[in-house]
Amino acid sequence: MRPFVPALFLLLAGSGGAVAVDWQALPTQAPAPADNPTTPAKVELGKMLYFDPRLSSTGNISCFSCHNVMEGGDDHRPTSIGVHGQLGGRNSPTVWNAAFQSVQFWDGRAASLEDQAKGPIVNPVEMGMPKIELAIERIQRIPGYVPYFQRAFGKDAAISADTVAMAIAAYERTLITPDSPYDRFVKGDKKALSAQQQRGMQAFAEVGCNACHSGPNFSGPSLPTGSGFFMKFPTHIQNPYVSRYRLLDDGGKAVRTGKVEDQNFWRVPTLRNLTYTAPYLHNGLVKSLPEAVRVMAATQLDKTLSEAQVADIAAFLEGLSGEFPQQTMPRLPPTPGDMLE
Repeated sequence: MRPFVPALFLLLAGSGGAVAVDWQALPTQAPAPADNPTTPAKVELGKMLYFDPRLSSTGNISCFSCHNVMEGGDDHRPTSIGVHGQLGGRNSPTVWNAAFQSVQFWDGRAASLEDQAKGPIVNPVEMGMPKIELAIERIQRIPGYVPYFQRAFGKDAAISADTVAMAIAAYERTLITPDSPYDRFVKGDKKALSAQQQRGMQAFAEVGCNACHSGPNFSGPSLPTGSGFFMKFPTHIQNPYVSRYRLLDDGGKAVRTGKVEDQNFWRVPTLRNLTYTAPYLHNGLVKSLPEAVRVMAATQLDKTLSEAQVADIAAFLEGLSGEFPQQTMPRLPPTPGDMLE
């Protein structure tokens, strides 16, 4: 077998000859759009709004409720609980490294973090506001927010759906986890990954996992805004996992678009920090990382892996957990008494 080269791993792919895999480390800073550059003032405001349950109809659900940044950026439920105890239909994606995803939500219905930030507020199951204007009116009625918006957007800045979303997106762009063992390994630290993890890295490429989970975020290419990187799931349905985990019950992108050609297509999720984000898949029905490896090999690659391969790949995936930036709870402005009327 050829030696392991940290920056570019060469492997023997049967009769097809050598195949080159471009292993990329996660950038240490997330890209920001030209119309919403990341600034400390925006990040501070966005963090406050991210934690503020007053954006919900019941006043008890915030972004943080389903995307816990004190841990894995999700909520560890198969599907999330929103206002009035309602259950959502899909597993809560992690907010960690969402800035590197090609589009947002499982079905890609938001082209950017700014677009995504507005969605849950008016979703009847999530935060439950009938109109986003009602949520903005609440924030406008809190005098303590005014100086934060002024520092973030200028002294004449409006408290609007756009500025709220821009601030939340700016905060979310700080939620990245570089410097994982994998990142250190591809930068040249040959001891950063264990021997088993290095075998798993090779197996990951040999069996074809990187056909979908490529790039520094292991979620495919970061394509231009509005397109997104989608793959059909499940692709191979003649295996017991499809019925066991109800993989055909949700049509994915087709539920949003109504197009037959979008049936069972999904945005490719990141593989980073998987040790923090169980249960897995869009419906949260797969409870362990080794089982997720088996399911994906069978349904996407039509392959049955040995238990040694499963263990090695799972170990490699554990090496994709990076350093989490320290998070502290923000102090929110007080609620005016007349807001409760």
